[in-house]
Amino acid sequence: MIPNKFEIPPVNRHNAAVPSEPENLPRLSIITPTLNAEAILENCLASIARQTYPRAQIEIILADANSTDRTREIAKTYGAIVLDDHGRNMEEGKRLALRHATGDFIVFVDADNEITHADYLELAVPALAANPQALGVESYYLPSPKMTSFCAYITHLLHISDPISWLMSTNPQLVARDGETERWKLPEGTCSYPLGANGFVYRRADLLAASANEKFQDTHVAMYLMKHGRPEWLRIRGRGVHHYYIQTLWKFVQKRRRATVHFLQVQEEMPVNWMKEKPPVPLWLAAVYCVTFFGPLWHALRGSIRDRDLRWLWHLPTCPASVLGHAWAVWTYRRRRNHPGRGNQSLIAELQVKQELKK
Repeated sequence: MIPNKFEIPPVNRHNAAVPSEPENLPRLSIITPTLNAEAILENCLASIARQTYPRAQIEIILADANSTDRTREIAKTYGAIVLDDHGRNMEEGKRLALRHATGDFIVFVDADNEITHADYLELAVPALAANPQALGVESYYLPSPKMTSFCAYITHLLHISDPISWLMSTNPQLVARDGETERWKLPEGTCSYPLGANGFVYRRADLLAASANEKFQDTHVAMYLMKHGRPEWLRIRGRGVHHYYIQTLWKFVQKRRRATVHFLQVQEEMPVNWMKEKPPVPLWLAAVYCVTFFGPLWHALRGSIRDRDLRWLWHLPTCPASVLGHAWAVWTYRRRRNHPGRGNQSLIAELQVKQELKK
């Protein structure tokens, strides 16, 4: 398990600025877990290749879970290191990649991400170096022409790609803005907000202090850092990733099924999660809200009027679809776990939903 108390290495404010000479810049390790991702991987890797951060100071590490398509071939054309991931879920792939990473900073970029601006890493790294109180840099999830209106709603408007999780998340507070760098934190007494994926930038030293290379669990590491000396995180104004989470409502149901099965597997290893950290709405009430009509209707109309964005109307069908996906996952997980002669070792791979860009 990740230790309850650990020493977070201090960041020297006097040496925090990133040197201007390319050969003196900190080394970055970009970590991407993959499984049969050929439809979206090149879009992801091309956005990394466009970064203004010197390519010589970037290593790309793919933890590939035995893909049978062109995933590995595409990765190698972009100079990526490809590792064989034999774990049962994405978390084990990230741990594997972390053990091989040599960068001073770690960037988690999923295959369904596209970095939005060429200067994202160039701005994120010195911003994190200059703010020792920050645990990392979070991406904005911005819309893209390669998204359907549903995908833009679920990623850009909700930011958290599920109405139940959206309801249970505490709204972050903007602490200050300095040029392109924004400082964010949560209200006192809660850590109920998922951080740590989709373009998120960490200091490698912080991850090692949290034993993340052995027990990495997506949002858990950020939560531990938040509780132990890194109360804030950063965003770079208007920059982040396009998150091509899923393009249709039915595939969303399937994706929530897979994500919840994955969550249940992770809970077997470590029964800690951000939804237990004093959320504004408990899980049962969030589920009740989603299967009613009036709550989702209120937020759909409110969002459409406030943002002048009719994509908020997707909120109405997505709320009950979320409950369906979660319930389906619980049934799948219990049925598979109790099935004689079968376990959950390959279940995540079997439940994979094909992700793609908008035609």
